Amino acid sequence: MQYWWVNQNQTHRQEIEGGYLWSPKRNANNVKNPFYEFMREVAPGDIVFSFVDTKIIAIGIVNSYCYENPKPPEFGDVGMYWNTIGWRVGVTFTRLINQIRPKDHIAILTHSLPTKYSPLQVSGNGNQGVYLTEVPETMAQTLVGLIGTEAVTLTRTEVALAPFFNPARETADLEIWESHIEKTIQEETDLSETERESLIIARRGQGLFKQRVMRIESRCRITKVDNPAHLRASHCKPWRDCVNNHERLDGENGLLLTPSIDHLFDRGFISFEDSGQLIISPIADVPSLQKMGIPTHSPVNVGQFSEGQRHFLEYHRNSVLLMMGH
Repeated sequence: MQYWWVNQNQTHRQEIEGGYLWSPKRNANNVKNPFYEFMREVAPGDIVFSFVDTKIIAIGIVNSYCYENPKPPEFGDVGMYWNTIGWRVGVTFTRLINQIRPKDHIAILTHSLPTKYSPLQVSGNGNQGVYLTEVPETMAQTLVGLIGTEAVTLTRTEVALAPFFNPARETADLEIWESHIEKTIQEETDLSETERESLIIARRGQGLFKQRVMRIESRCRITKVDNPAHLRASHCKPWRDCVNNHERLDGENGLLLTPSIDHLFDRGFISFEDSGQLIISPIADVPSLQKMGIPTHSPVNVGQFSEGQRHFLEYHRNSVLLMMGH
């Protein structure tokens, strides 16, 4: 279990009532932001302290892994520069009766502040620019003690680890998002009917895209299954993230994977180094990976990739793979 601090001044009402955290993937200048990257490290059962207008007003229990999601429409004009697609994490929030002001207790908290990416200055004022950051267990326990009984109850291990995870919501959000992209493709007047069909079928890893991937790949890199009927052409740069239709149909933007491996790859639980080394996300459930055909007991190398594949795999590692360490 990890403990997190989120500054929600602009979006606290939408996020607390809606039961989620949302951040863009990058800063306005398209540079990585560590406080957005932390979204990729959150896991079900983690605890979140919600800080709004100098006070901790709620405690949340994370109920999903991070997943790609469009900017919530209820944000309105907030964060006009934010990218349309960002990170979302499901969180069950409970508003606190005893909403403490950390600055009033900084003499107690100062010794447990993290040395890097601290949500508070030594003065007790909040650090500007922080969205989500991890707090040490000692600091978390101090905050729980200051809040009192309701915080103790909310953060009990048996409560925090309860099975809140709701993958159906994540799947529904992605389906709505990709359906919107499909509609946009259908409305493109400069595409022939055949081109439209090829692009839409490519979303499911089939059709022209699969044919092009099969010119490069002959079997699943993990399970070694080589019967095309049991393989899906999986996008390294997800179909939903491609900036143009060329990327959606580029054979070098794909790997042939069995459906369970495709799911893990698409959701960022596994990836690959350019060298072919398998990367397993630290937040992935190891027993599940083993049952789905992922070797976890020793390093796995699946072989080299083409230059084009390496280009798209870099995107996958940087923008899809969950929990890259800081």
